[in-house]
Amino acid sequence: MRIVDIKVKPLNLKLTSPFITAAGPLNEVKNVYVEIHTDNLLIGIGESAFEPRVTGETQESIMSAINNYIKPVIIGEDPRDIERVEEKILKAIYGNESAKAGVDVALFDILGKYYNVPLYKLLGGYKNSFETDITISLNEPEKMVNDAKEAVKKGFKILKIKVGVDPNKDFQRVKMIRENIGTDIKIRLDANQGWNIKEALSLMKKLEKYDIELLEQPVINWNIEGLKYLRNCLSLPIVADESVFNVHDALNIIRLNAADMINIKLMKCGGIYNAIKINKIAEAAGIECMIGCMIESKISVTAASHFAAAFKNITKADLDSPLFFESDFIPDGIAYDLGMIHMPITPGLGISERI
Repeated sequence: MRIVDIKVKPLNLKLTSPFITAAGPLNEVKNVYVEIHTDNLLIGIGESAFEPRVTGETQESIMSAINNYIKPVIIGEDPRDIERVEEKILKAIYGNESAKAGVDVALFDILGKYYNVPLYKLLGGYKNSFETDITISLNEPEKMVNDAKEAVKKGFKILKIKVGVDPNKDFQRVKMIRENIGTDIKIRLDANQGWNIKEALSLMKKLEKYDIELLEQPVINWNIEGLKYLRNCLSLPIVADESVFNVHDALNIIRLNAADMINIKLMKCGGIYNAIKINKIAEAAGIECMIGCMIESKISVTAASHFAAAFKNITKADLDSPLFFESDFIPDGIAYDLGMIHMPITPGLGISERI
């Protein structure tokens, strides 16, 4: 089996409302759809999703990276030789992790289809369903309370609250949400690098009584010492997200004991192949991992779900982004039910619809 072609095209999606984090609002999504064709007629599909303020990529740069750098070096390769092919992708161009991730996902889709099993079973098969949180986008406290109440009505038992712009308002956001949803719902906080150390420490001390499950990326990505300081001062788990793109970042976090958990995103690390490496390194160090996502369609979130379902060390999930689009254009793949994600039973990603 040989790779004979790679095709890419824009994947433009409409959000039901702006998605707002401490980094700013996201009003539209312009991802990239990827297909890899083989000489035995197997076709793998993937998706590249990016956030310019995080990955430094754009829709145009992703398509260029795949067409001009990645495609030429893997045409003619056997996708079953995954170690060899991934090495070629790594060396084809520096960075561009979202571009690499789209190709990587399509490769793993081919592998699952070739071996005629759902991808998560090929990778490890630890579970066939798991729970995800749902994100409450950054907004005025009253609006976030209403969004939180709606999420709970839909059956979600874990809320990921976006904070990180104004510590005083952040306190009100968390306080009001907790008071309105009760004590049975878990609350996670994600500051998206928005606080400094003093702000994070002061605010989290005040929020202790509101039973916060974890705090994700409270400070700027390069401030590993700051993460470590907060981890030592606070009783709740600290999660490294934007501070970990690759295996070297993960090793640095582990070496410095700077976080309790690592949030792996396929679009940050270059796909499933590298995500497996990060997870295994973390597991060996006794650190659990979360699986997260950018604003991605069900294509790449299904891929992330296969990764999450395969390994026991992936203990938390933030894979809700397909729920924020105006329409679900993928009829199969993962299924959502009351905050649970259920894995498909068909080979590969389990997505039959091509775009």
